[in-house]
Amino acid sequence: MKIGIGIGELAGKSASMAELAAQAQRAQDAGFACAWFANIFGADALTAVTVCGLAAKQIAFGTAVIPTYPRHPFAMAQQAVSVNAAIGHRLSLGIGLSHQVVIENILGLSYQKSYSHMKEYLAVLAPLIREGKAEFAGEMFRVNAALAVPDSKPCPILIAALAPKMLALAGSVADGTITWMTGPKTLAQHIVPGITQAATAAGRPAPRIVAGLPIAVTQDAQGARDSAAKSFRMYGVLPSYRAMLDREGAAGPADVAIVGSEAEVTGQLDRLAESGVTEFIAAPFPVKGDDDVVERTWQVLAKRARSA
Repeated sequence: MKIGIGIGELAGKSASMAELAAQAQRAQDAGFACAWFANIFGADALTAVTVCGLAAKQIAFGTAVIPTYPRHPFAMAQQAVSVNAAIGHRLSLGIGLSHQVVIENILGLSYQKSYSHMKEYLAVLAPLIREGKAEFAGEMFRVNAALAVPDSKPCPILIAALAPKMLALAGSVADGTITWMTGPKTLAQHIVPGITQAATAAGRPAPRIVAGLPIAVTQDAQGARDSAAKSFRMYGVLPSYRAMLDREGAAGPADVAIVGSEAEVTGQLDRLAESGVTEFIAAPFPVKGDDDVVERTWQVLAKRARSA
C-alpha cells in the first residue's frame, strides 16, 4: 500500500500557493508517494497541482476530489490534460459528485439524477482524456469535441464512489475510486469487492483503491478521538459518509480515524492494506494537549512511505 499525504485543506488548513509548494517539496523529500489536494472552498486543486508540480518535480499528485457539477466535462478534461502535461504526467484526476447541500444550497445547481449525471459526465470526460475526442448525446450532455494539447498523455481518472451503482460505474469506466471516512471493514466487504467485480466484468485492469482517513500518532488515543469528533463532525451527517459509517458500525468519524501510538497506528495501516486498499491518503490532524502530534504523525508516515 502506497502512502500519500494530504496537502493544504487535506492537511487541515488553507495555505498560500508558496506554502503549498513548500509542503509538496517537503512531502517529496520525505518519500511520500503522492501529494493530494482537496477542492472545497480554498484553492483550486488543479491550479495548486500545477504550482506544486513545477516546484517538486518527482512526487505524484492527485485531486481528492474535484466536484463535477460546476465544471463541464470538456473544461475538466482540458484543464486536467493541460496540467498533466505541465507537470510531466504525474497527475491522478479524482472527481466526485460532492453533496446535495453544497451543490444546491451553496452553488444553486440541481443535484437531481446524480448517478446519471456522473455516468454521462464520464462518457464525455474519459474519451477526451484518453483519446482526445468525444462524441456523446445524452440527456444532460451533448458533446462533439476534440482536444489537442501538446505533449499530453492520459491521466488516471478516479471517482469518489461509495454506493453500489457508483462502484460499478467506477470499476467499468474509471481507473479506481477515492473514499473518505470509510473504515477497513467496509472497504474490505463493500468497496473493494464492488469495484473489483465491475472492473473484471468490463475487462479492465485491477482498480486503484485510494482511501483517505484522519490520522494522529499520539499516546492520548481518547483525546485524539475527542478532537476528531469535533474537527470532522460534519462528515458524520452528510448522507454518503453516514451510510459508510453505518456499514462500519461507527457512531461517527472519530471511530474510523486512525489514532494511537506508533505501533497501534502501524497495525491499523496494516489492516487497511489487508482490506485491499492500494493507496492511503493521510490527513494528519491536531490533538488538544499534544502540540507535536502533527509533526510526529508526519515522521511516522514518512518512515512507512519509504519502506512501502
